[in-house]
Amino acid sequence: MKKINRRQLLQGMVTGAGCVAAASMFGSAAFAADTRIRHFWWGNPSRDERTYKVIDLFKNANPGFDVAGETIGWGDYWTKMATQTAGKNMADLVQMDYRFLFEYVHRGALLPLDEYFGKTLHLEDFDKSAIAGGMVDGKLYALNIGSNSQVMIYNKRLFAEAGIEFDPIKWNQAEQMDIAKKLSASTPKGVHGIDDATMNPIVWEAWTQQRGKTFYADGKVQAVAADLESFWEYWKEMRESGAAPSADVSVANLGFKMTESGIVTGATAMSQFWSNQIVGVQSLMKDEIGAAMLAHKKGGMPGQFIKPSMFMALTRDTKNPELATKYMNAWVNDPAQTAILGLERGVPASSKVRAALEPNLTVSEKVSVDYFNAIQSSVGPLPPPPPKGAGEVNAAFIRMGTNVILGRISIKDGAAEFIDEASSIVERAS
Repeated sequence: MKKINRRQLLQGMVTGAGCVAAASMFGSAAFAADTRIRHFWWGNPSRDERTYKVIDLFKNANPGFDVAGETIGWGDYWTKMATQTAGKNMADLVQMDYRFLFEYVHRGALLPLDEYFGKTLHLEDFDKSAIAGGMVDGKLYALNIGSNSQVMIYNKRLFAEAGIEFDPIKWNQAEQMDIAKKLSASTPKGVHGIDDATMNPIVWEAWTQQRGKTFYADGKVQAVAADLESFWEYWKEMRESGAAPSADVSVANLGFKMTESGIVTGATAMSQFWSNQIVGVQSLMKDEIGAAMLAHKKGGMPGQFIKPSMFMALTRDTKNPELATKYMNAWVNDPAQTAILGLERGVPASSKVRAALEPNLTVSEKVSVDYFNAIQSSVGPLPPPPPKGAGEVNAAFIRMGTNVILGRISIKDGAAEFIDEASSIVERAS
């Protein structure tokens, strides 16, 4: 098997120009005798409907080949996946999550895709970050079928009424502080500039990366107490200045539910989300929204990153990898199929596909795609997958942040205690 390293893969994409047309030249003679493949994904009614429509399109365009769809909810998906893996009866293609990708690769359950590049699989229009996210040990094991990133969603009406203009891609944390204070001063009583992120582990993760660290590195906690102290001090100033809601209000809305966010309820002009939530937030609001990056640290490293919302991966149990990778290729390149899939699994990783979808996008979908295109050169590398125990660490962060915001513990003591507890949790779980 030919091994293509990351540099070669990224630089060699130009050799696949005309990918969709080229893929059509592979007729039935090019494939193995087994003309049936299985595709397994976690889903919901909307996702399942779209996926089965795409399967029908592919089968109609490729007579003599069959694709069997298998779907189940997220809660049972990984149990069934583990059972099929142990029984050596995995589907040819499986939907994969970033947090489990390395585990399944190292178990030998997935096959690298490198040898199919430029043949049945063409990724020359893919964002480099999307390619990098699917690589393990220098090989491409997972095809990004939807991308995601952090976002600050803001109310454009409130910004306009306050006379605020800013660069939503390049703004920094000092500017965010000033804007939030100005918004609070100019909006009706009870409306604040920004949601408090004291208890938000996603915003804290970006803050850490802006200081040259990842929260986790080599399966251990790399963040230090001093960084967390500065994070919590920043948001304390937001509260004390009135730029963010009071501690009691923030704790009361701790469910991280979209419907309870400040921007949706009208309590704030800015709230922190993932980019795949832009459409959902707009559907809950009358005012038009805008999308900004999480504010940068002036002179710091990029803190935000592009995260694969999900992958499609080729398993070691496939009997027809050529047909399976041709099917993968159609998923991310064929105009008819990508039109059906839309943005449901995340923003497509191909710039050409995003451009093709644009004429039929809703206003909020266009905000999502435009935002995604704009941030490409301003994001940092995707951090390593979180280690075992990461869910417990997140719960500890929220608990300690709650104690800090309510004054039950000092910022200095809370930061030190959290870092110690997080390290212990990860060490115990490994």
